[in-house]
Amino acid sequence: MATGLEAKGLDPAWIDPELRRQNALLAASGVSLRLERRGQRLGLRGPLPCRRGGGTFPVQRISLGLAASEEGLGQARRELRRLQQQLQQQRFHWREWGAVSAKSAPAAVGTPPSEDVLERFEASFFSDPRRRRNPAGSRSTWLGAYLPYFRRLLAAGASRPQGLNAELFLEVLDSYPPGSRSRQQGGTALAALARELGITLPADWAERAGGYGLHQAQFRHLPTDGEVQALVESIPSPRWRLAYGLMATYGLRNHEVFFTDLSALAPGGDRVLRVLPTSKTGEHQVWPFQPEWVDQFELVRLVESSAALPPVCTDLRRTTLQQVGRRVAEQFRRYGLPITPYDLRHAWAVRTIHIGLPDTVAARMMGHSVAIHTRTYHHWITRRDQQQAVDAALARRQAA
Repeated sequence: MATGLEAKGLDPAWIDPELRRQNALLAASGVSLRLERRGQRLGLRGPLPCRRGGGTFPVQRISLGLAASEEGLGQARRELRRLQQQLQQQRFHWREWGAVSAKSAPAAVGTPPSEDVLERFEASFFSDPRRRRNPAGSRSTWLGAYLPYFRRLLAAGASRPQGLNAELFLEVLDSYPPGSRSRQQGGTALAALARELGITLPADWAERAGGYGLHQAQFRHLPTDGEVQALVESIPSPRWRLAYGLMATYGLRNHEVFFTDLSALAPGGDRVLRVLPTSKTGEHQVWPFQPEWVDQFELVRLVESSAALPPVCTDLRRTTLQQVGRRVAEQFRRYGLPITPYDLRHAWAVRTIHIGLPDTVAARMMGHSVAIHTRTYHHWITRRDQQQAVDAALARRQAA
């Protein structure tokens, strides 16, 4: 059966060896840029100025929108030389190359327009000045809260001759379970892409996408304080016991364990931790609930030794916040813990609700908005507010 390239009259048996030959010549001449084929299109890859600023040059791709053919390869080589000259003369701008891949370059044969659309949206996403203030968090948000939903959209639209439209967006949204967090995140990501494309979504899109937070079934499965304390004994690694205790005491996200200033845990410190700006939602402070757990989980050891936490790669030039968080979740599963890291975070949040901490304060400590806090913990917040009203009414009755 013919491959996609062969079906279009293109020969991968020729193009791939030729790309390797061209790239070997580039390497021999000291050029760090490379030609590459992705599906039926040609592009460039190499160390390029970070889209979010900062002076770094991570390896990135530029889509040229050129067909993987002899003619396309010739034009790709000319574009590579032009790019190399811009870099040498410090005249490179992402705006110009976004325009090349999206507008002026001829489209690859049979390439769905949505592929170029995704690359343009990614460039726009990271060029937002708000994203540049927290590049690691933005990268994690892109990989976890945007890209998976766009990939599903592209897969669903691959066989649709009409391309991207409101009907396809709605179909992809409906593929996620009602009331799920993935549906709400998908709704946000897809709506952003639709705005970028000028696609008008249904007026009730936000209502259809609603449902961020815990399912009703999860309300019954959050660990009690006693269970949180008991489960630490089933963790054989002292380092992972400390990571567990830190999340339980401070309600940290998985990755925040490794991106928090722990100096306040030293003897005489105020035990108020500072989550670093490199985390997903930027810098914020967080207090312990229960405070006695700082001693019970021996968290002072975290400032006594730089190697107290598990040896997880935190160099954001080589990893992402999402990968760091995934490493923590995998370790919980490896130890057979009956809870997830986020169960500890949710339990911390519920603890603040029960003691009457204002929602605005708790939301700030958790590093998210009050709106998200209210939606996520609506069940417990409603119960607290109703209980306070009942208590006040009974007090008035007793006084009368």
